[in-house]
Amino acid sequence: MEYGSEELVRMTLLEGGASSAVVDALIPTRPLEAGEQYRFHFDMTKCIGCRSCEVACNEQNGNPAEIQWRRVGELEGGVYPLTRRTYLSMGCNHCLSADCLRGCPVDAYTKDPLTGIVLHSAEACIGCQYCVWNCPYSVPQFNEERGVVGKCDMCRGRLMEGLEPACVNACPENAIEIEIVNKDDWRRNFATAESPGMPPAGQTISTTRITLPEHSSTWLERVDTGAVALEDSHPSLIVMTTAMQLAFGTFAVLWLRRALDAASMTIMLMLTCAALAVSVFHLGRPAYAWRALKMWRRSWLSREVLCFALFFCAMNLCTGASWIRLSELMRVTAAATLLFGLCGTVTSAFIYRVKARPAWNMIHTPLDFLLSAGLMGAAMAGVMIGRLGVQHGLVTNVRVEALLAAAWICNQLVKTLRLRASKNFESRATYNLLRGELLAWKVALGTLCAAAVPLFGYAPLPWLGLAAAVVAVMIGRYLFFVSVVPLGMALTFLKGRAAHGVPA
Repeated sequence: MEYGSEELVRMTLLEGGASSAVVDALIPTRPLEAGEQYRFHFDMTKCIGCRSCEVACNEQNGNPAEIQWRRVGELEGGVYPLTRRTYLSMGCNHCLSADCLRGCPVDAYTKDPLTGIVLHSAEACIGCQYCVWNCPYSVPQFNEERGVVGKCDMCRGRLMEGLEPACVNACPENAIEIEIVNKDDWRRNFATAESPGMPPAGQTISTTRITLPEHSSTWLERVDTGAVALEDSHPSLIVMTTAMQLAFGTFAVLWLRRALDAASMTIMLMLTCAALAVSVFHLGRPAYAWRALKMWRRSWLSREVLCFALFFCAMNLCTGASWIRLSELMRVTAAATLLFGLCGTVTSAFIYRVKARPAWNMIHTPLDFLLSAGLMGAAMAGVMIGRLGVQHGLVTNVRVEALLAAAWICNQLVKTLRLRASKNFESRATYNLLRGELLAWKVALGTLCAAAVPLFGYAPLPWLGLAAAVVAVMIGRYLFFVSVVPLGMALTFLKGRAAHGVPA
């Protein structure tokens, strides 16, 4: 009799599962049935914090010490002398509604139809790190040496051979095991996936079952809340987003004032070209940047790439039409350029509207991107065509700059106040970073630069206004990246600091 691949795997699991008493206890001994998948079960009452699972995972997957697909965090609580410390070991939760899978622009993630394991393809990955931003558990981790992301796959190869995953096998207390879960039943009630020190399980419907100490939900707290540190500044993204918004904003202002000409559009075209070229340096594998167009139906990153590519193409046509004086073609392509530029700016902002980063997931993010485009665009227009008077019912250029500068500052201020008043730990932590001595100076400098833009509009050197606008936006964008505090599982105090490059 011939068997299909699924039947062979199920037979292997069943035969392998019966091969030893240890395997019987730690991985299922029967094949999966329809509507079921594998999951981790972690028993917090058994874990002693030895970190054998971390070491075994790294050895099995050949990861360097700083990349850990399984991590052990610490929780503590109680009142002296009745205090207690417990440990939380967590790999990938192989969620039923995985955010890493939905956001990936190259379809590098798949939900294995047989086992339910969320798999990642290093071959397809371009190293954009969007999945790192999307996952509320910070499970996917970027490997700079390889230029791709990696994550726990429940040691699927071992599991298919009837062997325990490395972490399960290494645990001396049998605190980790593999179970079978019915997906429909779990969607209806996943309360046992909740744990102190973990983001809400309902965001992605984590399948990991956690056995907690008695009454732990009322007294256990994470120990690393004081270890919040700055995130990566992503300099290539700062440059790219600033340059693209400058190009779009300038084009929009000149179009509204009917002041588009071949020379100004050539400058904007060169700026757009430079921004697109810089953007690939954010990728771990820049040569495969073209793959990012693949998932435009569901990924905001793919939509951004598509819209800005169309913006660049339309601007090329518009610039060419202006040089050869084809006025009708220029009008059509200018409208298309404006539309694609607006769509690109909005989709660019929505890349950062991810639940796993509360300080980004606010209406202030798209407002910031649009207002930044307007502020820099008005200043750049002033450089290109000089101070403009009233035309077709529009206010003067200086008044537009003043209005946009005030709106930009107001948006930043309101966002900061909302972060301060938030009940969410990550949002308040972002506010505390912003009020820190070093970042506070950058906040003040960016605000002063934005306020100075309209003042320079009266000066004979409008380049100063443009420089102030660009500096303000770049400082704001730097703060945007470094001050965000992502959701994640509880870590140890010292390891949490070391992971962010902060001395212990």
